[in-house]
Amino acid sequence: MNFIDTHIHIDGEEFDEDRAEVIARARSAGASAIMVPAVDEKSVQKILSVCHEFPGYAFPMIGLHPEEVRNDYDQVLDRMEMLMSDEFVAIGEVGLDFYWSREFEKEQMEAFERQVQWACRTQLPLMIHCRKAQNEMVAILRRYRDSLPGGVFHCFTGNILEARQLLDFGNFVLGIGGVLTFKKSHLPEVVADIPINRIVLETDAPYMAPVPMRGKRNESAFIPYMVEKLALCYGITPEEVAEATTVNAKRIFACLR
Repeated sequence: MNFIDTHIHIDGEEFDEDRAEVIARARSAGASAIMVPAVDEKSVQKILSVCHEFPGYAFPMIGLHPEEVRNDYDQVLDRMEMLMSDEFVAIGEVGLDFYWSREFEKEQMEAFERQVQWACRTQLPLMIHCRKAQNEMVAILRRYRDSLPGGVFHCFTGNILEARQLLDFGNFVLGIGGVLTFKKSHLPEVVADIPINRIVLETDAPYMAPVPMRGKRNESAFIPYMVEKLALCYGITPEEVAEATTVNAKRIFACLR
């Protein structure tokens, strides 16, 4: 079984002690590539360094995470834009997050829109984080519908109506991770109504490890647990899930083709 982890923070300090071993386990489990999002300005150089350690396997993104947006976001984005190069395979992790606070709501929306413009200009896919802000996010994306290059709605945990609203953006897919396996998750019922050609696999590691690893540091080697659950949802084999989601990831990320 081969699969792709479309979202892992392998640059995080949680992996500083055993990053090479984590990558080795990922390869052994079947991960053929991993995609590494930035979250802020300072993370960019470390992400590049880590991806250089694993060329052709770990692929870097560049973006400002909504929870990192402050009053100075414009200056931060100016500096990040100067760091952009052909090495980056996507614009991410970007988006909106009003879960904890709306203190920087205006700034988040402006920062997200500017980074959507980056994606339209470069035709790099978007890796979008959205929490308690779907209506606002969709309104921004609709303004750029004709120019959007596609991307991933990362860590999708919504209902079927929310899924359909997102899938209306035809060149986007939904990122499905460990939440699918949680005991009280409604995602299995929702996923069954989502075409399998519209989902990709992700861990968001080190966060949200799947059952039976819940509570532990997540890593790409745990994706087979999600694959097994998806196979049950769709009534197909794990191998078919892995193959379909890999095709989807390659459609979104040109670097994987």
